[in-house]
Amino acid sequence: MKFIFDRNSMINEISIAQEIISTKSNLSILSNVLFIAQNNTLTIKATDIKVNFETKIPVEIEEEGSTTIYCDKFMTILSNLDEGEVKFEIQQKDNQTVAVIKHLIKSEKYQLKCMSQDKFPEFPEAMTVPFFEVPAKELKEMINQTSFAVSEDETRYFMNGVYFERKDYRLVLVATDGKRLAYSSKNIGITSDFPSAIVHPKVLNIVAKHSSDEGNVSVAIVDKMIFFKFSNYEMSSALLDGQFPNYSRVIPENQSYSFQVEKSDLLRALKGTSSMVDKKAGRIFFTINPGTLTVISQESDFGDAELKMPCQYAGEEVTFALNYRYVEEPLKVIGSDRIAFEFTEPMKALTLRSEPAGDSFHIIMPMQMN
Repeated sequence: MKFIFDRNSMINEISIAQEIISTKSNLSILSNVLFIAQNNTLTIKATDIKVNFETKIPVEIEEEGSTTIYCDKFMTILSNLDEGEVKFEIQQKDNQTVAVIKHLIKSEKYQLKCMSQDKFPEFPEAMTVPFFEVPAKELKEMINQTSFAVSEDETRYFMNGVYFERKDYRLVLVATDGKRLAYSSKNIGITSDFPSAIVHPKVLNIVAKHSSDEGNVSVAIVDKMIFFKFSNYEMSSALLDGQFPNYSRVIPENQSYSFQVEKSDLLRALKGTSSMVDKKAGRIFFTINPGTLTVISQESDFGDAELKMPCQYAGEEVTFALNYRYVEEPLKVIGSDRIAFEFTEPMKALTLRSEPAGDSFHIIMPMQMN
């Protein structure tokens, strides 16, 4: 196996593989990337069993072949090499298979041990899978609006992912940890049917990070797998088992009151009060009066904080106890400059949304007042 590649092009692909591979697995092969050099194309594969990644880049092949190499060490070598063309060649040395990685111009040469691809996991085929198209920009926004809200409690595995479903021609994504809920829905004209699914956030976040704002992402859900295609990338992931909660029961049908604030004011207040909060409890207080929102940290060993900001509100004074993270995290992904909260009473759910309202919103359950 012998081929020549562009150093910068290779770095782009291996950096994505690094995000996927498992460095803690007892199966050392999962810390490797698989190279297949054929027809002047290098196919690169990486997996942690749950998420599979495949990409292809053009290379100049002198001898076809395949092997696997330790991803992190290969990335370190690439980072140390100068820009330009690099030769990758498999050789036998002291009864071991090694990859010799050599810059074509600079005096830079490395050797990296290889492992046979025999134990590298097979990827599910997506040749005949029925894909539907989602505008990349829309899908990225939906993922960013929801994926952070999944549960981290592994005993509630059915809430460890983002729920995908089709409603009429709309794509709906929902995530919840039982104390908050993130909802995003967009009319993207889906005509093909697909089963509802719970998708691991790892593959979604990688798709959101590396897909372009232009064009479409091809998506398919079939046989307990989800597949994504965009640019020169193919990704797949096993779906999470279990019954996702009936999220529609959590969404209030109507709420009697609302108040509005500038997002920048609220983020500044959260930053100030959270510095004084017991991070484990995370409790802060919102006191709303006509014209003013006061954000107060619960008294802790460090002290307390109180910050006020202008607020558009017409009603009686009301106080909520909230987890500051459940307010701060949605604010970071909402694109509008102004934010609205809708509510009925202090111990019932609040709805946090952009102002004017968009295709996404966030439901937050209040905490006990003491």
